[in-house]
Amino acid sequence: DAQLVESGGGSVQAGGSLRLSCTASGFIHDEREMGWYRQAPGDECELVSTISPDGSTYYADSVKGRFTISQADTKNSVYLQMNKLKPEDTAVYYCAAVTDRWVPCLGDFGYWGQGTQVTVSS
Repeated sequence: DAQLVESGGGSVQAGGSLRLSCTASGFIHDEREMGWYRQAPGDECELVSTISPDGSTYYADSVKGRFTISQADTKNSVYLQMNKLKPEDTAVYYCAAVTDRWVPCLGDFGYWGQGTQVTVSS
């Protein structure tokens, strides 16, 4: 069975940094984009960033220039370096392996981690 395990969430003050990690197993990594989605309380889940098997990346406008996604050479791990964090970045962050980055968040067209909390205080 597919499994994604996240780590690296926590609490930080505005302007600080965190690095999220995700290790995946149980599926063929070369057939899926891997990335990160987030959901804040009361808000819909949103796409943050993805990386394709060929290394091409996508970032939501709200995180461009502050977040950097990368993956291990084996493609079984994906990372999200988050710098210059803002209070509005506070959310549960989910690691994902999806057939297309625009699939419904936390839906059936992807594999999803359990989520890790990121809290940014002002």
